[in-house]
Amino acid sequence: MKSVSQLLLASALTLGVTACSDKPETAPDLEQKIRDTAEQSLKAFNIPGIAVVAVKDGEVVLAEGFGVRDIESNEPVTATTLFGIASHTKAFTAAAIATLVEQDKLSWDDKVIDHIPEFKLADPYITRELTVRDLLSHRSGLGLGAGDLMIWPNTNKTTDEVLAGLAHVPIKHGFRERFDYNNLMFVTAGEVISRVSGMPYHQYVEQTLFQAMHMDESTIGFSRIDADNENVAVGTIEMDGELHRFPLDFLEDFAAAGATAASVDDMSRWLLTLLNEGKTPNGSQLFSEDSLNAMWQLETPLPVAASAAEQGTYFRGYGLGWFVKDYYGVKHISHSGGILGMLSFTTVIPEEEFAITVLSNQQAFGALTAIVEESLEVVLDTPDKDWVAQQSEKYREFIQEKADFSVEPADDIQPPLALEQYVGEYNDAWYGDVLISRNNGELRIDFTHTEMLKGRLEHYNGNTFIVRWDEPLLEADAFIDFDVDRGNQVKTATMEAVADFTDFSFDFHNLKLQKQ
Repeated sequence: MKSVSQLLLASALTLGVTACSDKPETAPDLEQKIRDTAEQSLKAFNIPGIAVVAVKDGEVVLAEGFGVRDIESNEPVTATTLFGIASHTKAFTAAAIATLVEQDKLSWDDKVIDHIPEFKLADPYITRELTVRDLLSHRSGLGLGAGDLMIWPNTNKTTDEVLAGLAHVPIKHGFRERFDYNNLMFVTAGEVISRVSGMPYHQYVEQTLFQAMHMDESTIGFSRIDADNENVAVGTIEMDGELHRFPLDFLEDFAAAGATAASVDDMSRWLLTLLNEGKTPNGSQLFSEDSLNAMWQLETPLPVAASAAEQGTYFRGYGLGWFVKDYYGVKHISHSGGILGMLSFTTVIPEEEFAITVLSNQQAFGALTAIVEESLEVVLDTPDKDWVAQQSEKYREFIQEKADFSVEPADDIQPPLALEQYVGEYNDAWYGDVLISRNNGELRIDFTHTEMLKGRLEHYNGNTFIVRWDEPLLEADAFIDFDVDRGNQVKTATMEAVADFTDFSFDFHNLKLQKQ
């Protein structure tokens, strides 16, 4: 295995310039395959709009839109339509760090507290030892999505308040023990960039990366999109057999973890830069080949299913802002992104000088997978499969599972306390205040920092209720369990999502609500 890894690394460093020199020209076949798959996916997955960019051997194969960007206006998706690319922002954050490393303003292994002295996690040892490299490789010990309710859905918390809340988010695993995807560590990385560069995160990335690559349409922060720009995608969510328009501000609160808006036209220049060892299409060196290798070097391993060997995958993990694996004998670099109603997916095959980004204003990730995998069949000559049929069947099964889902009724149902006893102000040390009130004979809940998290409490059993959010498209209904003392006085409450398909960023299970 060591020799295989070394060969893959050597191939990645040379970017496979000679790997496809003896192959026939693939661009026309590739372009047609991508276009056909995108068109099929619109109907097969009930997607309003898709945008795709693919580059091969230093050239843009295609960059175009399919379908409509907004089901209300029915205006078409174009190559310049802005989508929220969500967590692909993490790759730009890692690249921004790389530029600061090359300026000798920090190192990958600097301690976070060297740049943010007030930074604190719930474990003093991790606080002291956590490095910039740890921030970018999801190995802090915080659990999956831990603390995301401070930024998801959109909250009124400032970055300073989010960082202060981190001190109280529970640690789930040992430091550097395992991979657990965590957005707040990238928010922290964005603050490191701000402290070191002396300018806000969005300003540094836009000036240093976007301007250098002429990504002129892209911006960080939905509120910073030009007010006159109407060419902006609007998300949709499928529920009960229908598409529902779901405008959202592209994760503005996620900052360095997911706040970028970009078009496939702009993403073409990013992909070309990646495949040209950090040199932009206009010839300027944005970051070095050594930095690119650092970002694409596996840092935190992930489990590999035995079935993955069918695709030549024997290792996989996370580098710095990128997922890394071997795939049919080549190095496969990727990252996806998701917000409510919108998805992104980027894949890079350095040895074949190929990269592709797919954007969608619907949540059917299988469509993005199908477009990418069909393109790889052309580029890598992998076994032919009908990816649209395979992935759309999985998607339909998933949609049906959600439609059929209901909470199992409790046995031997016990009555609640008088509703007034649950009423009051509750506080969680990292999230803040949650209010429970009584209105027209029912209990209401209000996450005071989060406009979208308002709902009613439906009795389930004893001191357990189900929170039914006013916005059902969140698909995030949750149990709330009230704990009482011997005198039947409510003291605390805990929460947990009722369904396993609820987005992991609704990390209700990390809350410990204390009644004030």
